[in-house]
Amino acid sequence: MAIRKLFTNARIYTPFDQGSPRSGKDQGVLRIFENGALLVENGIILSVGDEQKVRQDAINLEIHEEVDCCGRCMVPGFVDPHTHICFAANREEEFSMRLSGVPYLEILENGGGILSSVRSLREMDAAALFDITRENVLSALSFGTTTIEIKTGYGLDTESELKMLDVIQRIRRETPLDVAVTFMGAHAVPLEYKGEEEAFVDFLVEEMLPVVASKKIADFCDVFCEKGVFSIDQSRRILQKARELGMGIKIHADEVHDLGGAGLAAELEAISAEHLLAASKTNLAKMAEKGTIAVLLPCTAYSLKKPFADARNMIDLGLPVAVATDCNPGSCFCESMPFVFGLSVMHMNMSVEETLVASTLNAAYAIGKNKVAGSLQEGKKGDFLLLQGKSPAIFAYHAGVSPVKERYVRGERISF
Repeated sequence: MAIRKLFTNARIYTPFDQGSPRSGKDQGVLRIFENGALLVENGIILSVGDEQKVRQDAINLEIHEEVDCCGRCMVPGFVDPHTHICFAANREEEFSMRLSGVPYLEILENGGGILSSVRSLREMDAAALFDITRENVLSALSFGTTTIEIKTGYGLDTESELKMLDVIQRIRRETPLDVAVTFMGAHAVPLEYKGEEEAFVDFLVEEMLPVVASKKIADFCDVFCEKGVFSIDQSRRILQKARELGMGIKIHADEVHDLGGAGLAAELEAISAEHLLAASKTNLAKMAEKGTIAVLLPCTAYSLKKPFADARNMIDLGLPVAVATDCNPGSCFCESMPFVFGLSVMHMNMSVEETLVASTLNAAYAIGKNKVAGSLQEGKKGDFLLLQGKSPAIFAYHAGVSPVKERYVRGERISF
């Protein structure tokens, strides 16, 4: 039976998906309906636009529920395309160390950082890990995230990485969020392989990746291409193997040093390169030529007290830009996309319109969810937010709070 809901009296702001991520001057192009309406059938958008037009589309249809949006701004649900939100324990003490001036790579070399999260995750059973992850992702949903990417990378052995993947699959099944799953066994070199980094890469390529791929439980493979972690050659080998096994590829590129990760992303035509705080203009231009999406993480720059990624330059180069929380237990414990939105506008010199595209449509393309999420248009899921404000500018204007008044997934209101 078809169940139809009509949402009326809304100020609708949405990107329009024309089959590719928005870039350059098109990055900030939106469709705006000052007196808009949305018709949802069985969770899928049937019609969107001016209320008069949508009502005409529905004239011969049975409407089971009509919702007055009271003139509120309606935007697509946020898509968070980069998180490490599945973890076992916080790392507050590390935060204090960084504030006192200890560099992150030094913390990592001494067994902290990612390796600390590895120890706690290996010790935790799957049920407890699911409970923690569920709490985190529902918090993200409360801030308006309806589609999310979740990476592994705190297991770093086959058993623990599979445990994470099983937990993430449960999150996909048992919460309202739409989840993209990324295998990141190449997040760091575990202590048992210290000094034998090439042997760990062999293990990843010859054992872990084939097992993960055979189970078909990860959409993408990611690698931390950075000085002191995985080299360009090692990263290339891992990602090429993942591609051979049928997985999409992503890369943590040039977060601390300009190692050339952005150039590798372009060479391999990765779907996205992420962080990019230190990426060269030359390699960013190569990414633009290949259509690789730049996923920027302003919360991480904020938390690490680093300069923000040069979003303005990237957009001017024609790079499609997306933004994400990078929610993780170490460098950035933040699940709030409204906070990301405000930082993007105020500290990365992006316009409100560009940021809305970056946090919805381009973000959906960065995790392969563009056919179902990222914009309010016919055939996509009825995932949207109603705001306490007249336009998306409220995300940057009303700082330090969430202006999300209501959130809907497949046309169903999610209450907290």
